[in-house]
Amino acid sequence: MKYVIVGGVAGGATAAARIRRNTEKADIILFERGDYISYANCGLPYYIGNVITERERLFVQTPEAFGKRFRVDVRTRSEVTEVNLQKKTVTVRTSDGDTYVEAYDKLLLSPGASPVRPPLPGIESEGIFTLRNVSDTDRIKTYMQQHAVKRAVIVGGGFIGLEMAENLHHAGAEVAVVEMADQVMGPVDYSMAALVHEHLLQKGVKLYLKQAVESFEPGRNGITVRFQSGISLDADLVLLSIGVRPETSLAQKAGLKIGEARGIWVDEYLQTSDASVYAVGDAIEYPHPITGKPWLNYLAGPANRQARIVADNMVFGNKVKYEGAVGTSIAKVFDQTVASTGLAAKRLKQMNVPYLSATIHSASHAGYYPGSSQTDIKIVFSPTDGRLYGAQIVGYEGVDKRIDAYALVIKHHGTVYDLMEVEHAYAPPFSSAKDPVAVSGYVAGNILCGKMTPLYWRELRDADLTKVTLVDVRTADEYALGHIDGALNIPLDDLRERIGEIPSDRPVYVYCGVGLRGYLASNILKENGYGDVRNLIGGIKTYKAATAEVKLPGTGESEEEKARCACNAPATDGSEHSKTICVDACGMQCPGPVLKLKKEMEKLLPGQRLEITATDAGFSRDAESWCRMTGNRIVEVSSHAGKYKVVVEKATSCAAEAVRQEPEGKGKTFILFSDDLDKTLATFVLANGAAATGQKVTVFFTFWGLNAIKKVAKPSVKKDAFGKMFGWMMPSDSSKLGLSKMNMGGIGAKMMRHVMKRRGVDSLESLRQQAIDNGVEFIACQMSMDVMGVKKEELLDNVTVGGVATYMDRAETSNLNMFI
Repeated sequence: MKYVIVGGVAGGATAAARIRRNTEKADIILFERGDYISYANCGLPYYIGNVITERERLFVQTPEAFGKRFRVDVRTRSEVTEVNLQKKTVTVRTSDGDTYVEAYDKLLLSPGASPVRPPLPGIESEGIFTLRNVSDTDRIKTYMQQHAVKRAVIVGGGFIGLEMAENLHHAGAEVAVVEMADQVMGPVDYSMAALVHEHLLQKGVKLYLKQAVESFEPGRNGITVRFQSGISLDADLVLLSIGVRPETSLAQKAGLKIGEARGIWVDEYLQTSDASVYAVGDAIEYPHPITGKPWLNYLAGPANRQARIVADNMVFGNKVKYEGAVGTSIAKVFDQTVASTGLAAKRLKQMNVPYLSATIHSASHAGYYPGSSQTDIKIVFSPTDGRLYGAQIVGYEGVDKRIDAYALVIKHHGTVYDLMEVEHAYAPPFSSAKDPVAVSGYVAGNILCGKMTPLYWRELRDADLTKVTLVDVRTADEYALGHIDGALNIPLDDLRERIGEIPSDRPVYVYCGVGLRGYLASNILKENGYGDVRNLIGGIKTYKAATAEVKLPGTGESEEEKARCACNAPATDGSEHSKTICVDACGMQCPGPVLKLKKEMEKLLPGQRLEITATDAGFSRDAESWCRMTGNRIVEVSSHAGKYKVVVEKATSCAAEAVRQEPEGKGKTFILFSDDLDKTLATFVLANGAAATGQKVTVFFTFWGLNAIKKVAKPSVKKDAFGKMFGWMMPSDSSKLGLSKMNMGGIGAKMMRHVMKRRGVDSLESLRQQAIDNGVEFIACQMSMDVMGVKKEELLDNVTVGGVATYMDRAETSNLNMFI
């Protein structure tokens, strides 16, 4: 039996080796039009970037070694130009131009795919490349050795494009990525790609999204890349990574069936429309296991799987069926790892397939073990039976093993309930007792059973917030560092006591950092009679990333750039900062790192520096916001291997005070009208949270609110009859305040204080003293004091007395005025 194989890379070489393992009696001829077979084409970008330094390491086998080991007649530089199905022959052209005919009993086509090169003006200019094989790599490498490549433009933001962005950056080039779509990484949904956008911008890569290239113009200073929008970029090197298309010309010319996706049609045995011809790899189309519709899959893993199956079928007859590929892919993008399997939500939407999704942000391993980083996961599933359709992961550690787990469940038609049953290996350096894969299944299960009603980021972005109540259940400190406009801040742990502040006759949208506290809050609200309660999936982390505008370079500063501009004032003169204090906040989730930053900065002297390292991807942005609000100076922001380092210099008292006194409406003013214990607690929590950022905070105590600032031991003061009556009716001091609900004659208030003490929550009096220590201004309303007979001597010593004019003066310079 004589087997002829066309194409000697992944599919062809693997099939040849498998055929030989199946039989020693066969004649096997392998044709490859290039110089090399069985090379690591996925490693080509890393050789260009000098991550792989030895060219020889790209080759799994040389033609000579492969031919000898497997007794295969390997013929490189030999292109098959024609297949005659009737005569069962192929026509071959050698590198010297000669042609000959070779017969076969069975033929395998593995021609691969070719890069797309659109017919744009100037596309054939020197310095413009595609990357598909070793020859392409050698051309790029030689060009870089002969030219000073300081500016590189990559057209296309797919996997290869971003891998090349990283490697050209490593090689010393300033890199710009041009993408016609509104996101990079087409296989993942926008909300996940947005996390990659953040990381690329942090690494200095310029993103030109929603931009189409119109032409290329060579010149003395390199190549000018012109966009249809009128923008132009100058480059020393251009890499086209627009996509690939299956190499079907040989099959078409032979008369083999071409499928509706324009790949070579094969059946479940990988047999073409001719019984003697089989095909594998990038050139074939095959039904997707989820949709049943033909699709093209350009991945090495499935090609090797197909090659093994087809070799068995060619030797033993059609006995092994191919199950299809769901499209499992992974890429390294600087420090991040991005992976995808199955179908993304946007693909399902295009095909009108109903779906639900769940997004989580979990630690890669136990948070208490050093080096834990955040792993962002989105899964897509059926709203009826929970069948898993797809999964996407952006993270730094353990992404590969988790995407493989999802892929296995998808390929076996599993559901989100199967994710809960996967038995994960657990030890603190590798995972948590609840692995992120299982957690994603739990979240999806809660959605399916109705325990949690999801709110997706697009729905919140497009919502009319005048018709709903948006509640931020994070801490006051987190809220102060940044929140969604229009949100009411009620920390989760205060929700039961402050539930009366939330209207029950309208929908309630809750959110937190990543979704967990929002889920807990939605349970509390539903159990207390709130009907329409929805939790923001993925929390503010997903929402902020997905709604952040990626500005075209040079058209305006990003928020991150503005923060650095505001914080990077000239360094203080002197040597006070010669010693930098280092702090490790790795493994801590938001707001842990920024709170640790605040605490440690309080210990420093002006001019000293603090270096803090965290694995929370949002930490550097939070640190810059904190510095902008407090007047401290960002010295350095960097990231490496999923760790974010921020160096902050403590401002002089004058510089910090100047920030606090900026007349830009950045103060916070609270009016406390109530003497309910729960509402008073909320007031001081919010005041302390705002004060922690260095903002000017004023609390104006009026009417019943005056009872919150009375002394326990009061001097004897002269009062009229009405003043004495009010004194008898009102609480004598803050220790006597009751709850607004379930006070039960004071029992509820005592229970509240007892529970707070057991759980280590600061008492009202402690919070009040913290506010005083943090510089919060206490103003007692003169009119209220007069009416109720309260004397200045009865109030805390730090309280000042003022009227409406005093309050209005404070309100004028505030951007928040809250009546409690």
